[in-house]
Amino acid sequence: MNSVTAEEIANLEKMTIGQLADKYEKVIGEECRSRHKRYLIRRIAWRLQANSEGGISERALRRAEELAIDAEIRVTPPRRPTELETTPTIPMVDARDPRLPPPGSFIERDYKGRPLRILVLENGFEYEGRRYKTLTAVANTITGSHVNGFQFFRLWRKK
Repeated sequence: MNSVTAEEIANLEKMTIGQLADKYEKVIGEECRSRHKRYLIRRIAWRLQANSEGGISERALRRAEELAIDAEIRVTPPRRPTELETTPTIPMVDARDPRLPPPGSFIERDYKGRPLRILVLENGFEYEGRRYKTLTAVANTITGSHVNGFQFFRLWRKK
């Protein structure tokens, strides 16, 4: 690369985005649609170097055209669903927390001298005729403050 081109590339860093856009249009020969300074500098620098060094050889250009003709380039998505899209999927079953007893059983505990009895359901819990999604919601209702449900009912993981 000659010193004039190197100096011209070094000056790109000092230019504003508007100046770079103008330079891009002059050097590249097409409308500038980017406002990204790094991108503009790289594209302009590449073209300046290619112009000073002579660009890509005719042989390389012909080979690139040959490869492009042989390449199967898809520009639009396929119209028919692919095999992967038509394969039926198996729904994942939510794994229950291993600390919970099976549905239909009760969790019992004394709290402030009062016995508590919570029914474990398939999709939640029942306490005093009301359904709750989580054990923490039941514990919060009982205590009136935020408490971890597993900790409140002493359902620690067995090690």
